[in-house]
Amino acid sequence: MRVVVLGAGSWGTTVASLTARRHQTTLWARDPEVAAELDRDKANTRYLPDHRVPDSMRATADLEQAVRDAEVLVVGVPSVAVRTTLEAARPYVRPWIPIVSLTKGFEVGSLLRMSQVIKEVLPSHPTAVLTGPNIASEILAGHAAASVIATEDLNVAAALQQVLRSGLLRVYTNHDVIGCEVGGALKNVVAIACGIAQGLDVGDNTRAAVMTRGLAELTRLGVAMGGEAATFAGLTGMGDLIATCISPHSRNRRVGERLGRGEPLADILGSMNMVAEGVKTALTTHELAGRYGLDLPVADAIYRVVSGELTPAEAYGGLRRAGHESEPG
Repeated sequence: MRVVVLGAGSWGTTVASLTARRHQTTLWARDPEVAAELDRDKANTRYLPDHRVPDSMRATADLEQAVRDAEVLVVGVPSVAVRTTLEAARPYVRPWIPIVSLTKGFEVGSLLRMSQVIKEVLPSHPTAVLTGPNIASEILAGHAAASVIATEDLNVAAALQQVLRSGLLRVYTNHDVIGCEVGGALKNVVAIACGIAQGLDVGDNTRAAVMTRGLAELTRLGVAMGGEAATFAGLTGMGDLIATCISPHSRNRRVGERLGRGEPLADILGSMNMVAEGVKTALTTHELAGRYGLDLPVADAIYRVVSGELTPAEAYGGLRRAGHESEPG
């Protein structure tokens, strides 16, 4: 298989490194310096400073060169860049090849999931989503992990499962694309909330409550959007939520921690060389909650923090006073 991964951030580089062990793999980087370092030194010091990529993996900043011979195209750019990147790549994409999204978020404005954006830009292609509790640096270090390839066509899912599995990374299949995408997107918002709890030093009981209530919220939204409730008890719901909320490697948790310690959001984002999708997802989730008439207190609190309406301490005070609803089953 000729696999092409678009996006040389930590997760895109990791997926390309995994597929390069068994397939001819090219990684496209928007920044020519990143591409040159990857191709020359087999390293990505900007995003994964302590790891090397396989010698067999190629890297380029030339989009046409990267895409024209791809048999599987993997999209790992930030949500804000998915549409424009695919529109630029579209003239060079071969017919019918599957497109796999790594991106966890919603498109600002349209509120589309990433697989929906892909289908709008490349409508004749099978579309799938790779998602789950996957910390890039841990996978590159050789630790065991599990992921999910989600697509409505389970024959396509089974074929992609064989392409993407590698070493101790086990890949499961799932037909519930909506549930898998909503879980992967909204858990980043909950991770910001858990990070704020850490920064405010409000205790593990509070963090556990926020994670549990956050899981209920992402399930509520996912089911309203057409996902299956059972999906959110699995790897792409609870599993991804746990990893993102507890891992010190989680960008979204780190954003929350720094907010909880009193740092301005603009300074936090300006100091990061990778995108924390949860900030934009808090804004789009607020719109989706309004569209579906849902009460999502945790997500709403983070929306109000990132939009500047509340301080983190005020947001947590509000969560402590929030209603007396029955616990979700």
